[in-house]
Amino acid sequence: MNLLKKFTLLAMVVSSLTLVTACNDNNAENAGEKVDEMATDAGNAIEDACEDVKEGAGAKDSDC
Repeated sequence: MNLLKKFTLLAMVVSSLTLVTACNDNNAENAGEKVDEMATDAGNAIEDACEDVKEGAGAKDSDC
């Protein structure tokens, strides 16, 4: 669980920094695409971590 919180926090910090940078550059479309990509990557990392935890615990269903 702690690992999931860290990934979520990291995604939120990176997204915030990207949005602040976009405001300075007036390039919101590119920033939005980067935020979408980072959110997808963070979601995939969280799902992978969840599957690893379930696999380590010997759960029958390893999908998250």
